[in-house]
Amino acid sequence: MPQPPTLTPPRTTVEADRVREVSVPPLAPRVTTGSLADIPFTNAAEAPQQPAFSRKSPDGSWYATSAGDFAAEVLAMAKGLIALGLQPGERVAIMARTTYEWTLTDFAAWAAGLITVPVYPTSSASQARHILQDARVRACFVEDVEQTRLLSAERGNLPALEHLWQFSSGAVSHVVDAGRQVPDALVAERRADLSPQSVATLIYTSGTTGAPKGCVLTHGNFFAEVDNAIELLHPVFKSVTSQEPSTLLFLPLSHVFGRMVAIGCLRARVRLGHAPSIKTDDLLADLAGFRPTFLLGIPYVLEKVYNTGRATAEKMGRASSFDRGARIAQRYGEAVEAQEHGFGGGPGVGLRAARGLYDALIYRRIRAALGGRCRYVICGGSPLGHRLAAFFEGAGVTIYEGYGLTETTAATTATPPLKPRLGTVGWPVPGTSLRIADDGEVLIKGEHVFRGYWDAESESAVPHADTDGWMPTGDLGALDSEGYLSITGRKKDLIITSGGKNVAPAPLEDWLRAHPLVSQCLVVGDNRPYVAALVTLEPDGLAHWQRMHKKEHLSVADLVADEDLLRNLQQAVDEANSQVSRAESIRRFVVLPRDFTEEGGHLTPSMKLRRAAIVRDYADQIDQLYGG
Repeated sequence: MPQPPTLTPPRTTVEADRVREVSVPPLAPRVTTGSLADIPFTNAAEAPQQPAFSRKSPDGSWYATSAGDFAAEVLAMAKGLIALGLQPGERVAIMARTTYEWTLTDFAAWAAGLITVPVYPTSSASQARHILQDARVRACFVEDVEQTRLLSAERGNLPALEHLWQFSSGAVSHVVDAGRQVPDALVAERRADLSPQSVATLIYTSGTTGAPKGCVLTHGNFFAEVDNAIELLHPVFKSVTSQEPSTLLFLPLSHVFGRMVAIGCLRARVRLGHAPSIKTDDLLADLAGFRPTFLLGIPYVLEKVYNTGRATAEKMGRASSFDRGARIAQRYGEAVEAQEHGFGGGPGVGLRAARGLYDALIYRRIRAALGGRCRYVICGGSPLGHRLAAFFEGAGVTIYEGYGLTETTAATTATPPLKPRLGTVGWPVPGTSLRIADDGEVLIKGEHVFRGYWDAESESAVPHADTDGWMPTGDLGALDSEGYLSITGRKKDLIITSGGKNVAPAPLEDWLRAHPLVSQCLVVGDNRPYVAALVTLEPDGLAHWQRMHKKEHLSVADLVADEDLLRNLQQAVDEANSQVSRAESIRRFVVLPRDFTEEGGHLTPSMKLRRAAIVRDYADQIDQLYGG
C-alpha cells in the first residue's frame, strides 16, 4: 500500500512582525520530457486492464473502460484529426458539458499535437464568437444541436473555423473513420515533438469585467500542478484503504479546476466518471450509482447538501434534532483540528458518544447524498467557511479547501492532510511560494504559473505583468504564523465607505450565501455612509419555507416584502454581522424578486458575481437603501 510522503512544513518569512512570505518545496520531480498526451499510452503500457473510467449506459448502469481501451480510442481519434488536415499547434475548441467525449477529445487533440480551447456550454453567441475568433480556432466540437445552431449562425464571423462537429450526432465516429488509413507512427511522431514547454490549452478567463483573456497553459504547468497535488493529497488519490479511489466529475471541464482533476485522475490512475447534469435529481442518482470515494466541489454544492438535509429534517418535524447534531459535528470537527495541531486531546468520550448517536440519525444521510462512500471533498472556487468545514469533518467527510486561478493551473494552495486549519485555504501546493504585498495582495511564484495571455496577432503568449518575478492575483489575503493562507476578498472589490472604512465584501457574502433562503448576495457601500446588501432567494429553500409557513399561494413578488421572510433573513444578516466590526456590518438589505444569472449578465460561467453589471442594473434599488 502506498505510503504518504513526508510533508515539509512551510518556510515563512516575517517582516515587521507579519508573515509576508511562505514557500513549500516540491514533492514531485520536475517533468523534463514528454507531454500530457503520453499519459494514456503510459497507462496502457503499464496497466492495460485497469479501469480508467466508469461510463453510464442508457439503462442507468455503469460500466468500465480500461486504460488500454482508452488509449486505443485516443489513438484512433488523433489519427482522424490528422487525416482531416489539422496541423501541430492549431487550436481545437470543445463546447460541451462534462462528458467522457470531452476528456477523450482533449487527449486525442494533444496526441495529434494540437492545442485545445474550452468553451462553456452555456456561452452566448457573442461569448463563443469572441473565444473562437481570438484563438483562431480551426475546428470545434459541440455537444448538441442547439450549440451547432448557435455557432452555425456565427460562421460568417469565424473565417478560421473549417470544421464544426457535434458529439450527439456521431462526431467521434466521424473523426475516427477519417483516420483509419493514417499509420500509428504519425501520432507517435506528433507526440514526440511535444515537450513540457509546449502549449497545451488556452483557457479563457470568464472575467467579471471586460472581454475574457486566453490564459496560455503548458503541458509543464499541468505536470507541476497535478504531480504535486497528487502527492500532497495522498489519501485522496492513492489507495490507503480497501476502497479503490474514484471520483464522479460534475463541475465543468471548461473550467481549469475540473480539468486539472480529470488530468490528475488519469495521471494517478484513479477511476473517473462524468456527470453532465447538475440538476439535483440527476446528480443524486449519478452519485448513488457511481459511489465515488472523493468529489470535486464548490461551496455552493456543500451548502446545498447541508441545507437540503436540514430542510428534510424540518419537514419530518426533526429540525431541532438536526440543529443539535450539526452543533455536535462542528464541535467534533474543531476538536479533531485542535488535536492534529497539538492544541488538544481530540474529541472526548462524551463528544464521541454524541457523534455516534447522530451519525445514524443525520450524518449517514449527509454521506448518502454524496453517494455513500465519499470520504473527501476537494473544495474550491470561493471560501467554504469555518462552520461548514467543521460540520462536514464531524459528519465523516474531510474537506480539502484550495485556492487558485486559471493563471495558476487551478490550485495554488490546499489543505494539507492531517493538518487542517478550518476557515483557511491551506498551505502553498508543494513547489509554490506566496507573498503578501504591502497592500495585502497575494503574489505567487511556481512552475504551475501560466506563460502569459494569448495574443491573437502573434499567436503566442504575452508574458504576464509581474512584481519582481511574482504574479499578482488581484486577491487580498493574509498568512498566519504557520503559513496558512486566508483570502479576505478581491482587491478591486474592496469597499471604502464615505467614513474611510475599508470593507472586504466576500466574508459577509459567503456567510449569507450559506443560509438556506439565500441564493446570492452582493454587498455594497463604496463611497456610501454604511454597508448594505442586495439579496436573492434560493428557489428550493424558498419553496420549503413556503410549505413550512403555509404560504405556497404567495408569489415571489409578494414574498420579497413578507414580514416573516424578512424577519428570517434579518436573523441571517445579524449572524453575518456578528463576524465583523460595527463599521463593516450590513445596516440595510433589499430582497430582489429574481436571482442573478449568467443569462442575465450578472454571473460569470464559474458563478462569480459581475459586480459592475449588478450595480449598474440595480442602481435604483441601491439608491433606495441609502434613502435615495
